[in-house]
Amino acid sequence: MRELMYVQAINEALVQEMTRDEKVFVVGESVQGGSFAATMGLVQQFGPDRVIDTPLCETGVAGAGLGAAMAGYRPVVDFMFADFMYVAADEVFLKAAQWHFLHGGKVDLPVVFLATVGGGMMLCNEHSHVPSAMVLHSPGLKLALPSTPYDAKGLLKTAIRDNNPVCFFWHKMLLGLTGDVPEEDYTIPFGVAEVRKEGSDVTVVATSLMVHHALQAAKELEGKISVEVIDPRTLEPLDLETILKSVKKTGRVVIADEDTERCGFGGELGFQIMENTFDSLEAPIKRVCAANYPIAGGYLEQHILPNPAKIKAAVEQVARF
Repeated sequence: MRELMYVQAINEALVQEMTRDEKVFVVGESVQGGSFAATMGLVQQFGPDRVIDTPLCETGVAGAGLGAAMAGYRPVVDFMFADFMYVAADEVFLKAAQWHFLHGGKVDLPVVFLATVGGGMMLCNEHSHVPSAMVLHSPGLKLALPSTPYDAKGLLKTAIRDNNPVCFFWHKMLLGLTGDVPEEDYTIPFGVAEVRKEGSDVTVVATSLMVHHALQAAKELEGKISVEVIDPRTLEPLDLETILKSVKKTGRVVIADEDTERCGFGGELGFQIMENTFDSLEAPIKRVCAANYPIAGGYLEQHILPNPAKIKAAVEQVARF
C-alpha cells in the first residue's frame, strides 16, 4: 500500500469529497494558498468559487459556513488554528451546536470546522491550544482528533458527509507523519476507538499526538510493564465501551491528553471510568495533560505540555500502586 503524509491525507480527502459532491466547498483565510498545505492545489482544481479566500474575520467565515450549510451546502471552514475559534465562539459553540435543536430538528448543519491544534512549534499562546473541552462543553458538536494519516483521511471524509457540525482537529506536529493510506474511497465511523497496542498491566488512553507519545513510553517500558494504548479517534461521540473493557482488564489507567488538565477531557473521562469500573480499579486514575498555565513563550512549552517521559512516569506510578 502507498504511503502519504498526514497533511497529504487531509488534502486527498478534500479533493475526493469535492469531486464526489459539488456542494462541498472550502472557505477560510489563505485557503487558496494552502495553510499548512492542507488545501494546496484545490483552487487550481476547483476554482475560486469553491475555494474561497476570506478577510481576517473568523466570525464572518464561520457565519458564512453556517449560512451555506443551512442552504444545503457542505462547507469546510478552515480556521487554520483552533485557537481562532474563540473569536467565532458565538457561531461555533452556540449557533452551530444548537440551531438544529432550536429549529425543532428541521434544519441540518453539515459544516466541518477544520483547524490545527497543539504545541511543539514554539508558536506561543494563540497558536498552541487543543480546545477540546470547549467543544465538548457545547452539546451538538462532534469532535474528531486523528492521530494517523489513515485516520485523517477516513475521519475527514466521514465529517464532511455528516449532517451535523464537526470540529476536525489535526495536530500540527503530525504534519509530516507518514503511513499507509488507500487511494480509494473509504470512511471511518465516528465513535469507534482503536487499540494501538495491546497490553495487560496499564491502560493508556491517548488522543492525537499523545498516541505517539504513549506508544514511545510503552516501548521504553517493554519487559517491565505491559501497556495497552487506546486511541479514541473521536471524543464526541466517544467509544467508552472499548475504554472500559480495557480498564476492567488492566485495573490501572493513565489518560494522556494535550488539553489543559483543569476541566479538560482527561478529567471527564477519568470520572466516567471511575463511575463505571470502580470495583475494577487497582490504582487511582492518573492524568497527563497540559499544565494549568498559559504558554506565554515558546520556550515554556517543555514545562507545560505532556511528553513521553511524563507519560512513562505516570504509567510507572500507577503500576507500583
